[in-house]
Amino acid sequence: MDCCSENHLDTHIFDARGISKRFRHSAIFGAIESLEDGEVMRFINDHDPLPLLAQMGQRYGGQIRVEYVDRSGPVVIDFHIQAHQHASEGEGAGSCGGSGGCGCSGGR
Repeated sequence: MDCCSENHLDTHIFDARGISKRFRHSAIFGAIESLEDGEVMRFINDHDPLPLLAQMGQRYGGQIRVEYVDRSGPVVIDFHIQAHQHASEGEGAGSCGGSGGCGCSGGR
């Protein structure tokens, strides 16, 4: 499968394989926090990022839906931004980073 063949207007490709492992999680969180509600980040990595997924669950809760696209070659995961879920739980929407993004409270 071509990991990038289903790129829609609201899907943004993030290929972590070219980023130094030392900086990956910070770069990934920065990318996620720049997304708007309803957008998708298609994440490509050389391994299944279980520690990252655990961190994302702690940091964003149900504001990001994780969907595996491919596990056979490079791992491809779509991160769906669902800020409306967060706002419906009684917390205000605003960006992860503080202005105009996905609505997550990423600074927790």
